This record gives sequence, structure tokens and C-alpha cells, in this order.
Amino acid sequence: MKYSQIKETCLYISDLDLAEDFYGYILEMPVISKVDGRHIFFRCGTSVLLCFIPEITKNEKTLPLHFAYGKQHIAFEVDKEDYLNTKRKFLDKGIKITHEQLWKNELESFYFEDPFGHVLEIVPKGIWE
Repeated sequence: MKYSQIKETCLYISDLDLAEDFYGYILEMPVISKVDGRHIFFRCGTSVLLCFIPEITKNEKTLPLHFAYGKQHIAFEVDKEDYLNTKRKFLDKGIKITHEQLWKNELESFYFEDPFGHVLEIVPKGIWE
């Protein structure tokens, strides 16, 4: 099998408006779908970030049941050339960086949390090469 990418990934949240404020306005990801009381979806490059309310999706009737609780982790990739600028923008927006990691290939990444406590990361392209 030849996969080209992970097309969508999801986080489970408790407040759609809070997710919209954080991912839509602060992280500047365009909203592509919002269903009150159920989900909000964001465009992230060529992928989609799905944010679901787990109390709803664990009781699905038409789709497979899915839900999660606790800290989840995802990483967002930026161009190497834009990494430091992205980091500066995060700091300018008041986002607290919780950890910085220097990897074996001399690239670094930084971690932060969303309002739900999920552990998010910004990585430069090439970090897994």
C-alpha cells in the first residue's frame, strides 16, 4: 500500500466555541464545518483537524462510535524556513511554550497546550527524514 498522508486527525474537546477561538483565530486555521453541539472541523494545510464532542460521537447512530478522553497529541508541520517566525508568532500571541526539543538531526520542535490540555507540537519539515 502507498499512503500519501494522514488526511484527517481528530481531537476530542468539550467546547466548540473555545476550539473555534483557539484553532480558528489564534492558530489561524480556517473553519470548514461546524455543527453546534457536535463538531468543528479546520483546514490545516492539505489535512483536516476534526474536533468532536466525545459525549455525542460515542453514541453515533450512522457512523462508527469514536471518542477519547485525556491528553492527546498531534504535531503541526511548518516549512523549515518559517519555523522561527512561527515560534515568534506563538509567543507574540501569548501561547506558552511548555517544552522545546532538539532532535538528533539538529532540528528542533516546540510543544504547547490547547485550552483542553491537549499536547500540541510545531515541527519543521524534515524532522522525520
